[in-house]
Amino acid sequence: MEAPLYKIVNFAAGSYIILEGERKSPQFFIIKDGKVNLKRDFPVLGEKPNELLGPGDFFGVIAAMSQYPQIESAVAITPVTLIGVANYKFGELIQKNSPLAMKIIRYFSKKLRQFDEPVGTSAGKHAMSSQPSPEANLNILFNLSEFYFMQGQISTCIYMLQSYLKYLPDGEFSEKAKSKLEMLGAPIVAEEDESGTTRHYATDQMIFCENEPGNDLYIVQKGRIKISKIIQNNDVILNIMKPGDIFGEMALLDNKPRSASAIAMDDDVELMVINKKNFEVMTKQQPQLMTRIITILSERIWNAYKKVANSQLPDLNARISDMLMTIAERGKAKIGPRATFDFKITLFELLKMLGLTDRDQAGVLKFLSINKFIKLEGENLVCSDLALLDRLVHQHREKLKESRGS
Repeated sequence: MEAPLYKIVNFAAGSYIILEGERKSPQFFIIKDGKVNLKRDFPVLGEKPNELLGPGDFFGVIAAMSQYPQIESAVAITPVTLIGVANYKFGELIQKNSPLAMKIIRYFSKKLRQFDEPVGTSAGKHAMSSQPSPEANLNILFNLSEFYFMQGQISTCIYMLQSYLKYLPDGEFSEKAKSKLEMLGAPIVAEEDESGTTRHYATDQMIFCENEPGNDLYIVQKGRIKISKIIQNNDVILNIMKPGDIFGEMALLDNKPRSASAIAMDDDVELMVINKKNFEVMTKQQPQLMTRIITILSERIWNAYKKVANSQLPDLNARISDMLMTIAERGKAKIGPRATFDFKITLFELLKMLGLTDRDQAGVLKFLSINKFIKLEGENLVCSDLALLDRLVHQHREKLKESRGS
């Protein structure tokens, strides 16, 4: 007998429905009747410690779809009736209720904006990130075009100049862009076919470029895509996308510029395109694909939250242990006595992940000397007992709660 699409569950007032840090989260919930308090022990900047939810609201999606630990607790304020949806039934649910999928996307967008603002410093202080204006990003794009011109990658240079003029026709560098395109024998306006959900690209053809506004998410159907970024005047390859891979997914969540460039590596690369305009249609036609996208976005949101939450911890030892546990949880490690785990990062990579410098190395080495279950094997950090690491993280959390009087 086929499992039902969802199940109705009831909780008495005062009951915990989900618990922050809980590692098994097979389902998320939609409130049918009653009120639920969503609470966070350590809210990041921009988050409220308590949030009242009512009928039609949902919670637990990020943990259920990513299969990472819960990042918040939910407590029944009144007797509540909930619709419990198993993560493996998500595709079937959104196929029959596509507005729910869009509502989740809007929720993800809100969370991303919250988690994207705070920036932790090595001193544990915080500042709001200064995001460049759209015009400033496009000016950076123009300057990148010169880099590719000097590298002899003329087609990439042309794409960037045309993109600059498309979004900033009267910008600071518009005349220079037009002159360069004329010199290269290229039109000012690119021929674009943005209709339909399938697009084809030839070898070395650019799909999108770093700092360009982004609206589309792509699924590789055929061929390979190079994802690269200019780092210290070098064109660094970040990833090679193959058939079945998804990239550009953040376009569904925000209107921020692309963080990297995507270029076709083969002849007749075929991509499926999803954006906010065709999202509802694609949800009905390919629910399993949309489930994959929601899962990827859930993972991105969880990682963004953990990064910001870690930066707000006031103690270096707390930050180190929390970051290591986050890496283990992201690797779906089984947490238990004498359970081992290879973090597959070096000491210097850990420093970088924590936003620290080489000058902070002594603090990390002191942490290792105290906590013998974390050590270096070769260049990599490894844990000989994840249960001890879990206990250490919990101790730091409880100590922080006490200091805050919560």
